[in-house]
Amino acid sequence: MPSALPDGEPVPADGALPDEALAGLGTRPFGVYLHVPFCTTRCGYCDFNTYTDLGGLQAGYADAALAELRLAAKVLGRAVPVETVFVGGGTPTLLPPEDLGRLLEGIDEAFGLAPGAEVTTEANPDSVDADGLARLREAGFTRISFGMQSVVPHVLAALDRTHTPGRAEQAVSEARAAGFEQVSLDLIYGAPTETDEDWAASLAAARAAGPTHVSAYALIVEEGTRLGRQVARGEVAVADDDTLADRYLMAEEALGDLGWYEVSNWGSPCRHNLGYWRGGDWWGVGPGAHSHVGGVRWWNVKHPAAYAQRLAAGSSPAHGREVLTAEDRRVEQVLLELRLRTGVPREALRERGAAAADRYVDEGLLAAEGDRLVLTLRGRLLADAVIRDLVD
Repeated sequence: MPSALPDGEPVPADGALPDEALAGLGTRPFGVYLHVPFCTTRCGYCDFNTYTDLGGLQAGYADAALAELRLAAKVLGRAVPVETVFVGGGTPTLLPPEDLGRLLEGIDEAFGLAPGAEVTTEANPDSVDADGLARLREAGFTRISFGMQSVVPHVLAALDRTHTPGRAEQAVSEARAAGFEQVSLDLIYGAPTETDEDWAASLAAARAAGPTHVSAYALIVEEGTRLGRQVARGEVAVADDDTLADRYLMAEEALGDLGWYEVSNWGSPCRHNLGYWRGGDWWGVGPGAHSHVGGVRWWNVKHPAAYAQRLAAGSSPAHGREVLTAEDRRVEQVLLELRLRTGVPREALRERGAAAADRYVDEGLLAAEGDRLVLTLRGRLLADAVIRDLVD
């Protein structure tokens, strides 16, 4: 979750949404995102809305989030079965499992959890143990995603990760023993000092751990982060585009048999993220969290203190919002769905985008599968450029 927030247009104090946004509620997948903005340390590459020393605000976070859930139930005005829950951060598992369980109960009370709902939490490998994982599973979590990033000590150090090599694989085993059927590992490639051999070792370790899902993202140097300042001063170097392309091909070779379903994701799909990519509805709870319902997108104030104060006063914690036009939604459909293995329908393209698509099919960057256009492996390497031309 980016740390910078746009102003947008004002949000009513009670958080009310336009009638047209609520009209189709329940006809699209509905999820809840819970942002837990606390970490023990801040990674140098991280641009998310996180805090490392907030004392009592962390202890009182669950109560503030429950207040937003009650507000959300009033705003939506009807039961909307929640198909997916995703608790992200920050490091959600810095909260006690009992607090996370209370939040699930709050979601169920506010909306109702759909039968078979996917309930995910992120976790750092060193923020959980076997007992805590068992308590999370007992609380109702069905899926867990560990931030592995690398297994190489000097790469972990370059990323400011605090867990030791081997801990992520052990955490996968503990999660399995606790009853989690869906376990994900997140990897980052292109970090300072990382070599091809380092990346190969991380991929091999991730596969050997036996997760059901693996994400592999290229490191992005964000302005304003410690890493961004180091790169700007010439103190460290990160991988260039050709190296990143080679590392992606290595990931595809190592993970391809799991099956890619999004450009950077392989294995059993995360249903919650699919909801984002396919234009579903979700309510984002927590400081800086973003929401989307029926073409209206809004975002909460960033700081946990301001967030809690708004809710204590009975007001919406939203900082601003925007109402998407039909063209905005079409562009977002192309931007997001083309990243998926299922691709984007040709009918979503305008004339110039359709002409570009035909050219890319001829060049082998896109494949036509019925009425949908899907990135090939070569196309995935150039996804940003392809997508940019197709939205035109």
